[in-house]
Amino acid sequence: MTTRRALLMLGAASLVAACGHDKDVPAMMTPLPTSPTSPPPPAKLKSVAEWTSVFEQSWDYLDQNGTPLSRSTDSWDHYNLSYSVDSCVTMFRATDEGRYLDRALQFVENVVASAVPSRSLPHSSFHDRYLGWPSSKEGEGGDEVPLYESYFWRYGTALLVAMHDGRVQSDRYRRLLEFAEVQVFEKWYSRDASRAIYRDRTHMASHWALIALNLAQVTTDAARKARYLEVATTIDKRLHRQLRRNPVEPTAYFWSDIWGSAKRPGQDVSHGNGVMAYVVEARARGGAWTDGDMSAFCSLLTRVIWPGGTTYRGYVDGSGSDNGWLADGFVKLGRYDAATQMRLDGYQVVNDQFAANMALNARILRSGR
Repeated sequence: MTTRRALLMLGAASLVAACGHDKDVPAMMTPLPTSPTSPPPPAKLKSVAEWTSVFEQSWDYLDQNGTPLSRSTDSWDHYNLSYSVDSCVTMFRATDEGRYLDRALQFVENVVASAVPSRSLPHSSFHDRYLGWPSSKEGEGGDEVPLYESYFWRYGTALLVAMHDGRVQSDRYRRLLEFAEVQVFEKWYSRDASRAIYRDRTHMASHWALIALNLAQVTTDAARKARYLEVATTIDKRLHRQLRRNPVEPTAYFWSDIWGSAKRPGQDVSHGNGVMAYVVEARARGGAWTDGDMSAFCSLLTRVIWPGGTTYRGYVDGSGSDNGWLADGFVKLGRYDAATQMRLDGYQVVNDQFAANMALNARILRSGR
């Protein structure tokens, strides 16, 4: 389970072959029915400025907490820094203000500067020519951990996309791009892609799908781009095959985090954020995800995971309970549906990452994109 960052309480102070043997939740034979709700006009939603004001309450905390994590040589700290990188990159996308991009760039450059040769790490399983980071936390014993690196670099590579799209392609950008292509993706792909990249859980594989998607957008190397697209497409197709009609809500999706399984309770909401973080960006890049898919995910959020008030479910079948942490993935669905965004405008569990993504949602909805 991830270490959760401090929450600001507003209003209340080797992908495995998918065999498909488990049939607890039947596969979808017909399209999901759509929700009958009419979306509110974007003008009724909280504005970019309002969510920026919420985000700014955490600006000093981001520096005080994020800078030490970025200078750490332990990749578990980078795992926890990833939320701050996402929040800053997202605020840049929402506002075009360079100071947000500058802070994200500082964090990622600090992480790069802390990398050391694998062969110099006494407890590494690899001892090869690549650079990386050991982890001695969470029981890892000083080894290099693909999960921790992928968790951070899905947003480290999102920074590259933001710089590329914003035409901020400086020497700093080019150095980061080379590092991400070689010392992150190439490194783990060459070490054993079947174990390090095609992971055995949906959310862990989704981190690599997002890294591949991001790098495919910014690379200048045709061969590398083909490999990135191959990885992203392979994982994407398997995610599609996981989806079922939700057993408690016919307009919503259900899936298991275990490839080939459809057993309840399915994916836990906490780690399901990682799947949503990928799907939202894949939809934005013109991938295979449709408006109908996004509607079914929105229904999952608003009718199953968060049916109302301060009730937050722990699993995508509506069972269990959790603390309502949606900032790393599910909140991003608001940019595709104004009614979902309206619900989220009144959410009670808010931190800087949540506020940043709500600001970007608001910009996208108001622009009509």
